[in-house]
Amino acid sequence: MADFIVAVTGGVASGKSAATRAFEDLGITVADADVAARAVVEPGQPALAEVAALFGPAFIQPDGRLDRTAMRERVFADPSAKTALEGLLHPRIRAWLRAACDQATGPYVVAAIPLLAEGGAKATYPWLGRVLVVDVPADVQIARLQQRDGSSPELARRMVAAQASRAERLAIADDVIVNDGSLAQLEAAVQRLHGRYLRLANRA
Repeated sequence: MADFIVAVTGGVASGKSAATRAFEDLGITVADADVAARAVVEPGQPALAEVAALFGPAFIQPDGRLDRTAMRERVFADPSAKTALEGLLHPRIRAWLRAACDQATGPYVVAAIPLLAEGGAKATYPWLGRVLVVDVPADVQIARLQQRDGSSPELARRMVAAQASRAERLAIADDVIVNDGSLAQLEAAVQRLHGRYLRLANRA
């Protein structure tokens, strides 16, 4: 069981996934909120039945799985539906992440939480020891979204604007990687932080 937990967060197209892969390459377990969000609505999970009861059976596919496309369209069009869905799923996602971190072995564990700033940061996740923000300027995010997903400039801007601001993310950071360079530079920054986290974990 790892007693020291580092959250990795950042805006869309900031390079969070590349950063967590670099930690995994160093032998560090990563508990991912995106994986948790899928796991808690698997067939047979209580949350899936609650989603069906709240939104109707039209959001459940014939194979018994959540229709993610339909649900995404619904919450994008209806802020109250988004709030209701988050109220139902987020406590379960937090519990899944905490359990995964508790089960991890190694000197420390990384919790990948993309919407940490939006979700209350350490006030909501008091068991986090440290918050690492992967930071990039908004214009870099927009350019990467266009290149990565083929998004239009307008869509890319809307996606960035829909999240917490850069300042809001930086306000919750204990550590920051400015990821506006190469992958090798990002991996070197992770390597440096790995050394710091090993020292902190030994004191925990």
